[in-house]
Amino acid sequence: MPADLLSHEPATGTLLWQGQAGDVDQEVDRATRAWPKWAAQPIAYRIETLRRFVNVVRRHEEALADLIARETGKPLWDARNEVAAVIGKVDISVAAYSERTGQRRLEANLGARQSVRHKPHGVMAVLGPYNSPAHLPNGHIIPALLAGNAVVFKPSEKTPAVGEMLVGLYHEAGVPAEAMRLLQGGPEIGKALAVHPNVNGILFTGSAQTGITINRQFAGQPAKILALEMGGNNPIIVWETPELHAAATIVVQSAFMTSGQRCTAASRLIVKDSIADKLIPEVKKLADRLIVDHPHADPAPYMGPVIDNQTADGLTESFLYLMSNGGKPIKHMVRPQKGLPFLSPAIIDVTAMKERPDVELFGPLLQVIRVSDFDTAIEEANNTRYGLSASLIGGSPEQYNQFWSNVRAGLVNWNRPTTGAASNAPFGGTGISGNHRPSAYYAADYCAYPVVSAEIETPRAAISLGLKDIDVSAMGD
Repeated sequence: MPADLLSHEPATGTLLWQGQAGDVDQEVDRATRAWPKWAAQPIAYRIETLRRFVNVVRRHEEALADLIARETGKPLWDARNEVAAVIGKVDISVAAYSERTGQRRLEANLGARQSVRHKPHGVMAVLGPYNSPAHLPNGHIIPALLAGNAVVFKPSEKTPAVGEMLVGLYHEAGVPAEAMRLLQGGPEIGKALAVHPNVNGILFTGSAQTGITINRQFAGQPAKILALEMGGNNPIIVWETPELHAAATIVVQSAFMTSGQRCTAASRLIVKDSIADKLIPEVKKLADRLIVDHPHADPAPYMGPVIDNQTADGLTESFLYLMSNGGKPIKHMVRPQKGLPFLSPAIIDVTAMKERPDVELFGPLLQVIRVSDFDTAIEEANNTRYGLSASLIGGSPEQYNQFWSNVRAGLVNWNRPTTGAASNAPFGGTGISGNHRPSAYYAADYCAYPVVSAEIETPRAAISLGLKDIDVSAMGD
């Protein structure tokens, strides 16, 4: 029987993995039966289990990084950074669990206590992306397991091998196999998992289009928790600064890290017109030097391929569309290897375009917009339905305060890239970048719900008002 799913290495076209799509009902049923026992374990037991997961990942660190690099096409150094983030997630999640969902005692009347504790939701469906196929789903899975939920994880159909290995590492660490399920499959499997009646929460990272569809599906089901992380059309503003080379470096890091396949990648460079002719050549000069090659190449590349040829074709078409509708190429997008999804970093000035498409161009394509004043720069930064990440490079402290106050984004940086969010802080956006349930450190908030209890060991009660007087004469001897 032919395999339902195939995964090829983007950099070589070599078949990497093949397998069958899973059974949604079977996987959810197994998780449903398993989660009460997992939830009943003491928190110390769950913490210890997940700390063993850290040790297991460390033992397989290089193998996991190698697999990530081969299946996504990202450089090996980038894949190693992803594995380090997987390892670091456990301690961060333990701290977040204690701080944000730990038990609290409050005083109440009549010598009673008020207890605030948190319960898991039940079975959580985690739908993972392909660009960080271990770190991003792990950022949902670890807090969910820690809180006592069972998890059904569906990796991206473009990175099933990494998903399979990640789940195997959880099991090797002692996370019960029935409480941590792997569900392979394409979009239809993901849809069926999300709507399954025994799934209590959907933790999703991916495109805005898919996230909005999920949100609409559950508009009438408030009992299901939804945490949606949906990408961005992120601006980076460069204003007056004597450090033009450093500014250009930050722009390149923001736009082209991981071949632009990061939800926080800068899609739009908004630059003060008076410095544009100095900054843009610096950005192009540095972009021209970026090595684009296979993940294990020597010297190490800055960029690998994008995920597949379909994606590469779409990005090439997007560049041609911008160019045909008023955009002026600064650095053309080139396909250096026929039949493989390698792309050169591309830069195009779209200042003259009457209507700029408000879409997430998930790849190494940077649009330049020149403006004359700072208010216009902020207005242009906000000219999007998205609102994930935004950076200001240069400018005064007063301008940064204005930028911070007025730009619509969940991550607002000064003289730092739009990428590289810290795991010990909340991560999420506004608009169609998310649904106000930030992940990372704040993932604890959507993995458990608070329960308030008034408690006292002996019943005590009295009604002091609103009672009729006792008729003594009607009482017998």
